[in-house]
Amino acid sequence: MISLIRNYSRSLILSGLCLLSAAASSQKVWTLEDCINYALDNNIDIKKQILTVELNKKQLLQSGLNMLPNLNANATNVWNWGQTIDQYTNTFATTTVRSNNFYLQSEMSLFNGLTKFNTVKQNQINLLASQYDLDVIKNNISLSVAGYFLDILFNTELLNIAKEQLNVTQDQVKRIQKMVDAGSSARGDLLNIQAQEASEETNEITAENTLAISKISLQQLIDLPVTRDFVVEKPELKPVEAPKEIMTSEQIFNAALEVRPEIKSADLMVQSAQKSLAIARGAITPTLSIGGSWGTGYSGAAKEVDPNVPATTLYEPIGIVKNTFDTVYGFYNQYSYRVKSFKDQWNTNDNKSFGFYLYIPIFNGWQGRTAISRAKILKDQAELNLEAQKRDLRKNIEQAYADAVAALKKYNSSVQKVDAQEESFKYSEQKFNVGLLTAYDYNNAKKDLTAAQSDLLQAKYDFIFKTTILDFYMGKPISINK
Repeated sequence: MISLIRNYSRSLILSGLCLLSAAASSQKVWTLEDCINYALDNNIDIKKQILTVELNKKQLLQSGLNMLPNLNANATNVWNWGQTIDQYTNTFATTTVRSNNFYLQSEMSLFNGLTKFNTVKQNQINLLASQYDLDVIKNNISLSVAGYFLDILFNTELLNIAKEQLNVTQDQVKRIQKMVDAGSSARGDLLNIQAQEASEETNEITAENTLAISKISLQQLIDLPVTRDFVVEKPELKPVEAPKEIMTSEQIFNAALEVRPEIKSADLMVQSAQKSLAIARGAITPTLSIGGSWGTGYSGAAKEVDPNVPATTLYEPIGIVKNTFDTVYGFYNQYSYRVKSFKDQWNTNDNKSFGFYLYIPIFNGWQGRTAISRAKILKDQAELNLEAQKRDLRKNIEQAYADAVAALKKYNSSVQKVDAQEESFKYSEQKFNVGLLTAYDYNNAKKDLTAAQSDLLQAKYDFIFKTTILDFYMGKPISINK
């Protein structure tokens, strides 16, 4: 029975290990491109800017449609009661009267100081600027993702160094323990090496926490739900060496001026401000438009003779014959009236108009001049913003260039230092193993090697990131691969 239970337990454990292995094999490994694409698809700031671009598209469409003639119609159905003048019969109506009005009007501007034309041009500029602003957000996010991605790779290598150093120390602890047990080594050496082991265990835990935090930071940056199973690809990084074609910071800056979307956007905003000034000036010029209208209506007070009812002849005295005093009678026909039909009134009340309309602004509270002054100020602000963007770009490029040069120098010196420290540590380890070096001196040699390796890693990743920034400023795709 016990053997059966053991066999069953063993099978359950094997099944669980298989499931874990399958889950691990199916786990997604995130490349830098995956992280960037996910961030671009899910970042809220990008979504907001996309909506801004769509709004500017609608604004441009509307400004173009505003140049077309307008066409408007209206219709009314009104009841009037009490004494009022009927607009179609021009007589007083004292009873309840229903009336209808139908009106169609069209107007087109012939000249309005080119305000509509300049508005279309300005909206075209604003749309293009908003698209460049979208590129700015995408670029900044992509660069940030690359930085966080490199942080994960850097912290991963630091963790590996910490583990390697701990493994070495643990081997020494076992060796010294045997020597102490055999009485060939002092217990103080064991205590020192055990203290070093505890310190390196702490370093390993710290490195693990730092790596975990860097993974969480990247997931939060790309708006990915945080999970501890997040794994990134370890690519073959670009070499840490001086580029074959060495460019000066001035050359990089001049190249960046041609491709950077923030510069293009700021330049377009200057053009937009110039169009605003042209629009403000056009608002104080005379405007000429052409227009026409058509209208008709119906009134319940409009009457006509009812042809279906015969006229009644009425007689009444109109005078007396002078000599005979006979009464002289006159006669007239009395007609029956009906409300004029809707169809007849539609044709009878038809009215058309066509004309040219000139509007000349003379004085409107100085609004036009104030608008021009305001547009000039906004144009000056846009020009200053463009200069500020260029200044910041130049400053960032100079800083990144200097950092890249410094990182390369630091890397080259760190390589030599690590080589020297490795040889020194091997020599110290050999002396320690034969009892010619104290545990304290051995630990110091080991710490110096770890510090040199950390400095080398830092210089390596700093150089890769700074050169990536320089490539980014020149419009090259963000890449850290070889």
